[in-house]
Amino acid sequence: MARSCSARLQGEAAAFTAALRTLVNNPQFSDVTFVVGREQQRVFAHRCVLACRCQAFRGMLGGCGEDPPGSVPPQGPFVLGNVQPDVFLAVIEFLYTNSVSLNSHIALEVLTSSVEYGLQDLCKLCVEFIKDTLSVEQVCEALQAAVTYGQVDLQQHCLAFIESCTAAVVRTRGFHELSDTVLARVLRSDRLAVDELDLVQAVREWAHVSSAVLGRPVPEVAALPVRELRLPLLAPSELATLESHNQRDLLIPVESIAAAWRSHALRRGSGVPPQLCRPRRGTRPRDHHRHLDSHAK
Repeated sequence: MARSCSARLQGEAAAFTAALRTLVNNPQFSDVTFVVGREQQRVFAHRCVLACRCQAFRGMLGGCGEDPPGSVPPQGPFVLGNVQPDVFLAVIEFLYTNSVSLNSHIALEVLTSSVEYGLQDLCKLCVEFIKDTLSVEQVCEALQAAVTYGQVDLQQHCLAFIESCTAAVVRTRGFHELSDTVLARVLRSDRLAVDELDLVQAVREWAHVSSAVLGRPVPEVAALPVRELRLPLLAPSELATLESHNQRDLLIPVESIAAAWRSHALRRGSGVPPQLCRPRRGTRPRDHHRHLDSHAK
């Protein structure tokens, strides 16, 4: 008696993917429509593809198995007003082909959508693309997204990028749009390539933008990041000028300035947390820094 044999043989993956790509946003044979973005662009899709590839779409399209037998699933069209058509089409492309076409204009929003739809593989592709294409203008927005969505690897990559070109980054719009918690995280770094005086000014500009956007006083919005400013590193003349400027907006608590003055008077960082006496990579040397060295270690 002949022995029975079996095998699973793999055809050409590229041809299969190319065939499925022809179905992306193709009205032919489509059985579900989305109305996407403020442009109200219609995007055509196929329920079976979306439902088998994504749990979130399975629920949206009524294929969770929780509906009574014989019930008719929602017919749509489904309105998705909070996503750009290009971003949604990138998600659809991934669901059909397991690949995605990204560019720097949509990558962060596709990352957002991948998290919202629970598409971990798409999320990984977005993170790798963002890491490979980071720019001075986009790094702060990428860091904010990485923190929001718990992408630790991307957080570390963004922080290292910021550390390498801090002086340029603090002048960007993205820097001014950081949340207070993320900005404070950046300011804890010893490797920022910028002098402390310039960093104080950058935080002041950030605080005024945040105050205007949030409708809250400057001292309130800046309370968390200001704690990370290393005022004892400033020379007495710089500290005096800072104190004068501070009278206008009360950015820095009086006690923080007093502690910096005290470190000068006592020639050591008395009462100041050690990390606030430690020069950063970009800190310009001042004569009094030698008195802080032992306290900062």
